[in-house]
Amino acid sequence: MSLSGTKAGHSWFPRVVIVGLFGLAFATFASPAQNSQSSSQTPQTQAPPEAGGPSGDIGPMAVPKKKPEDEKPVERAPKVKNPEEIGTFSLKVDVPLVNLPINVVTNNGQFIPGLRQENFKVLEDGVPQKIDTFAQQNDKPLTAVMLIEFASNSYAFMYDALNAAYSFTGQLKKEDWIAVESYDMQTHLLVDFTQDKNQVMGALGQLRIPGFSETNLFDALYDTIDRLEGVEGQKYIVLICNGIDTFSKLNYDKVLKKLQGSKNITIFCIGTGQALRLYLEGHGYMGPLPNLDFLQADNQLRTFAKMTGGRAYFPRFQAEFPEDFADIAADIRNQYVISYRPSNTKQDGSWRKVKVELVDPQNGQPLIVQDQHRKKLKYEVIARDGYKAKNTVE
Repeated sequence: MSLSGTKAGHSWFPRVVIVGLFGLAFATFASPAQNSQSSSQTPQTQAPPEAGGPSGDIGPMAVPKKKPEDEKPVERAPKVKNPEEIGTFSLKVDVPLVNLPINVVTNNGQFIPGLRQENFKVLEDGVPQKIDTFAQQNDKPLTAVMLIEFASNSYAFMYDALNAAYSFTGQLKKEDWIAVESYDMQTHLLVDFTQDKNQVMGALGQLRIPGFSETNLFDALYDTIDRLEGVEGQKYIVLICNGIDTFSKLNYDKVLKKLQGSKNITIFCIGTGQALRLYLEGHGYMGPLPNLDFLQADNQLRTFAKMTGGRAYFPRFQAEFPEDFADIAADIRNQYVISYRPSNTKQDGSWRKVKVELVDPQNGQPLIVQDQHRKKLKYEVIARDGYKAKNTVE
């Protein structure tokens, strides 16, 4: 038996069944697709994106934030010049105190004690100032640098310098702090601040004749002032030299500006070589130009001392050195100290000229000082002649 031998009248039924089943299956799969197509074509209402940004990840633009319709503008309180809740503030300028160490001495250098605050009148640029504090200091310790010129320019100068240095060291007390520097072409620190007098003597004994004849006074003094600015309290420089500068990098004006800006530094000067100069002048060995150089050097030393409230000495004989240093020690240890706040509150870095006078508080006239025999004494008020005001830009 084979299939090719089957009759045609009996073959239609299976075909109808197969075709019917196939059609039913097609209709079943086609129906969801049509429903999906119809639903996708039907428009739906989409909620607008929330204010402040897009809804989900749809769309490249953010929707700007909208204010609620019922939001009302905030009412501002009326402006008041000075509300009761706010205190009144005032801007105060901090004007630094100016400290003035003052010496009042007779013509022979003797300190005049017993003066009171009302005897002093302080003028700044000609304007009287109110004194804040006043004190008389007696036998106070000192903090000083002894700056010695020691170059091979002349044996007489070196001899005077050593004589002066030993004389000053002899005036030191155990409470004093002293440093020693020498200079020729360069500045040499021999002894840093010490209270050991023997150490100072030993350093002076080790000084040898240098190989340079140059005396760079301006560089040495500028450098010493610069070092002392980091030391607290009142400081002193005892400058022992002939006053001539030969090869400094800095000039005279630079040193004066440095002195103007310095604080609590007083300079006492000892001019050396006076006896040699007298001998050369008396024998006609001193020409007009060298003599002019020495006179200019003397004036420079006087200026250094006057600007800072010190004194300059020019001893001609060896016996004068101990006397001069006794005066210096007395000036340092016994003095009046006044402080005041300037009435000129500008902090512009300007130079303020200061003058101190002694007055009679009853009539405002210059004070008359008398000795124990009621003899009128001539006196001198020694104080620095000015200061540089603080600069807010610095």
